[in-house]
Amino acid sequence: MEKERHGSRNGSAAGRDDRRTSSHGGLVAVTHDVPHQLEELVSTAHRIREAIESVVEGKSDAVRLTLTVLLAEGHLLIEDVPGVGKTMLAKALARSIDCPVRRVQFTPDLLPSDITGVSAYNQQTREFEFKPGPVFANIVVGDEINRASPKTQSALLECMEEHQVTVDGVTYRLDSPFMVIATQNPIEMEGTYPLPEAQRDRFTARVAMGYPEPRAELEMLDVHGGASPLDKLEPVATTAEVRALIEAVRGVYVSQPVKKYAIDLVVATRHSPDLRLGASPRSTLQLVRAARAHAALAGRDYVIPDDLQDLAVPVLAHRLLPSVEAQGQRRHPEQVVTDLVRRVPVPETSAS
Repeated sequence: MEKERHGSRNGSAAGRDDRRTSSHGGLVAVTHDVPHQLEELVSTAHRIREAIESVVEGKSDAVRLTLTVLLAEGHLLIEDVPGVGKTMLAKALARSIDCPVRRVQFTPDLLPSDITGVSAYNQQTREFEFKPGPVFANIVVGDEINRASPKTQSALLECMEEHQVTVDGVTYRLDSPFMVIATQNPIEMEGTYPLPEAQRDRFTARVAMGYPEPRAELEMLDVHGGASPLDKLEPVATTAEVRALIEAVRGVYVSQPVKKYAIDLVVATRHSPDLRLGASPRSTLQLVRAARAHAALAGRDYVIPDDLQDLAVPVLAHRLLPSVEAQGQRRHPEQVVTDLVRRVPVPETSAS
């Protein structure tokens, strides 16, 4: 089924007549129709992606999703077994961008003030001075976030949602871009504190690294055998460039049928008998934001249903709770979302 050719934000179809339907039913844009701003976005994102992949071998899908979340002004949860490169991916992204980066190792004795900062008394001035915590950075890497207490985990709620920190009644704004990349091991749960639904809902997407292919693992032995490639990784983009990329993504057009399709996907999770908790309205917003970034990375200034389908599992699945029956049948939320994507009708549109 062919999908519509989406017009620009002001309703004009000028410059879009050369678009064609792809093999997946979506539209692709020819190079000369891509705005100059998006051309720069694709070029800069390509440099960042190459830098990360020089360190993290064989995980191109995870790297692309990480960039998508960054440009969507979101946060990423990396969840997988130990030793598959979760922290390496987070560090590689952080070092690829010339911006302030802080890393926090979450432990049971970590306090909220260890993350947000604290007001300390200055004996010379006889006044309290605010000492910023590690959250005052553009990229915050939180290792093993589920090892900290719920009280400490909740210190990130305001930061992630509102990009601000309130300490002793005073609110401090966080610089843009601001991204939290958190890691956790799903199998080592003894003595840990699983993230509550409210916290998981603030992560735009979740990615599982998975084991590398044998060829990629062999290449990893050659690359990482002598020294860590992170030591040689240099920034390939500035903070100003990333801000410009985010601004370009905000201008990507989303038509009404595509917005309706995003809502239909989210509403379907709320009525699924396999789920006892569906996706929230926040997830609808973040799904569309991520789809904008996904389209921009593909060189398009408009979103197609394929973008939503590609992102449905990583954006929605970690927010859902399976029903008792689904747990008994070992049906994971990822499988439920995949089935819903197959069943929810794609908006009927006509090609010109």
